[in-house]
Amino acid sequence: MLGKKLVTAQKRGETRALCLGLGMVACSMMMYFFIGITIVPFYTNSVWTTETMCKVLKANIKDKVFCPNSEGSEAEEIFPYPCLQVWVNLTASGQEVMLYQTEDTLERNPKCSYVPDKLENSKEVKAQIETIASNFKKYQTFPCYYDPGGTQTNVILSRLYPSKGLLFAFLWPTLMFTGGCLIIVLVKISQYVSVLSAWQ
Repeated sequence: MLGKKLVTAQKRGETRALCLGLGMVACSMMMYFFIGITIVPFYTNSVWTTETMCKVLKANIKDKVFCPNSEGSEAEEIFPYPCLQVWVNLTASGQEVMLYQTEDTLERNPKCSYVPDKLENSKEVKAQIETIASNFKKYQTFPCYYDPGGTQTNVILSRLYPSKGLLFAFLWPTLMFTGGCLIIVLVKISQYVSVLSAWQ
């Protein structure tokens, strides 16, 4: 009687462990799919792939411009901000080009090197942009990214999704997938050992 209870409990534990492993594998596949349709296209479509050194030539703050906070935004979401324009000397080609913060900055406003997030206080936005401009004047040389194919003549300061960021995004689903597969394998080994012991 006690042996039957132990066998039943063992089978229940194996079933729960097997469901846990399959659930982990399924969740990891969903995460892979989500990363594949969101982050990977941004990474593959970016033409600014080669890192080089940029030297600041001038960093000027122009008159205020208007920028929508997002695509399809309403009129009240359009806010004015000082337009910072940073021109650099590209070490790879020696050209004078305009610097943008990220790929998204160029899409949002190609006239400005930096597009701030929407803030209620306009003085805070102005102070933030002035600080960024002073930092560019202070640190004259820094790494940047350019398009080796020549499709884009401008450069960006940092990529939205660099290679390390993409690898880090794939790390967690990979660990979950590996853990799920390991649980399934261990359950199958346990079942095989149980059957082998019963047969002997």
